[in-house]
Amino acid sequence: MDKSIDIVIPWVDGMDPKWLSEKEEYDTSYKGDKRTNRYRSWENLQFLFRGIEKNLPWVRRIHFVTWGHVPLWLNEEHPKLNIVKHQDYIPSQYLPTFSSHPIELNMHRIDGLSQQFIYANDDTFFLRPLDEEDFFVNGLPCDSSIENVHQFKKGGIDHIIANNLEVLNANFNKKESIKSIKNKWYSFRYGKKLLKNIYLYPFANFVGFENPHMPIPYLKATFEEVWKSEPEILEKTCNNKFRSNEDVNQWLFRYWQLASGNFHPQKPNKGVFFSIGKDDELIKRAITRQEFAMICLSDDDVFLNFEKEKEFLVECFEQIFPEKSSFEK
Repeated sequence: MDKSIDIVIPWVDGMDPKWLSEKEEYDTSYKGDKRTNRYRSWENLQFLFRGIEKNLPWVRRIHFVTWGHVPLWLNEEHPKLNIVKHQDYIPSQYLPTFSSHPIELNMHRIDGLSQQFIYANDDTFFLRPLDEEDFFVNGLPCDSSIENVHQFKKGGIDHIIANNLEVLNANFNKKESIKSIKNKWYSFRYGKKLLKNIYLYPFANFVGFENPHMPIPYLKATFEEVWKSEPEILEKTCNNKFRSNEDVNQWLFRYWQLASGNFHPQKPNKGVFFSIGKDDELIKRAITRQEFAMICLSDDDVFLNFEKEKEFLVECFEQIFPEKSSFEK
């Protein structure tokens, strides 16, 4: 079996005038989430590449997914880099798209993608060395199947998560699934969080999972299986030009892997999630001291001082990644 591991990274330059012009053609005709923080570029993507080269040197290939633009600093001739335009892999009937969901749901169609791959958003970074076994063991993605009661709150993607759960429960009998993978569902690697699975076992359906906003290991076969089982909801999501509360997202594939037992139990909390602006002191300490292996820096405040925060983050990253990677010109 091919043990190669790739990384898929989607990116958009929200200031590209050609992209903006195309987006404006659809702005008035389609409903959805069009907030500017869904698209703006923080100009720190080079630190994701530096982290991969330094801390994940075993990665076979980086599939860089883009509307068509690329950062000016990117070395497009790098042998480990595959620049993938939307039209290269997303079926034409879903294009153009201004939602991350069609970009994610069709990743398995990327030409040359390895069976084992890591999906990393452009707001996640690798701060410390990680091994292949932190993501895949015996060909299975490493994950933590920790149940958590899904709760709705204003904003965010709670409706989308609920849609994922609805699809999952339509395809899996919770009790039967857990019965067949008891050792994985009740792994002592989860520590005290194992109690959540015990407490929530009596519920007939899966009521939710802990959702780490971190790079996620996937099997390409999982995407193929879900598309075969649930084409209608996936096609509906892909036809939405902008993110919608009626969508599902790539976490559906993760839930599918958990419910089917196609994962290797892993200790949770290899990374941490912070909100830019609100958590700046914690962000500075986490990056400069490399307190965690991975970090997610969420842009969830439309009204923050964008230029000031952008400069702040670059200064933090420069302290641990001062040298260019070979992915930079």
